[in-house]
Amino acid sequence: MMTAPLADDTAPIATTTTDTPAAPAVDTTVEDAEDAPARPGWVTLDEPIVRGNLTIKEVYVRKPKSGELRGLSLTSILNLDYTALEALLPRVTLPRLLKQDIAALDTADLMQLGGEVIGFLLPKAAKDSVPE
Repeated sequence: MMTAPLADDTAPIATTTTDTPAAPAVDTTVEDAEDAPARPGWVTLDEPIVRGNLTIKEVYVRKPKSGELRGLSLTSILNLDYTALEALLPRVTLPRLLKQDIAALDTADLMQLGGEVIGFLLPKAAKDSVPE
């Protein structure tokens, strides 16, 4: 932990640094949702997750590294198997979804999150060949 003095040098302020990556900053001030730019990795939940005083309306899903797939079958992930998604999503979501959050998800939200993961598993050539 590093300390930095105040402007008047009366008392130090404790500052910390973390190695945890933050979700990319995104401008959410869009007038018309249909004209909204694509936000790769972001999923807007149909049914927000309520965790105490925290309400999660959007989740960022990042591309998993190979080690984060440890113990999981790629076939199960591609088939959107619940057990595989329940194990993988806490590893790749920001804010981090807990197993009880995933168990309480609306089915459509689970499919959206799973679809985002599947998109990451496709090679670039396969993505390029799919018409938009």
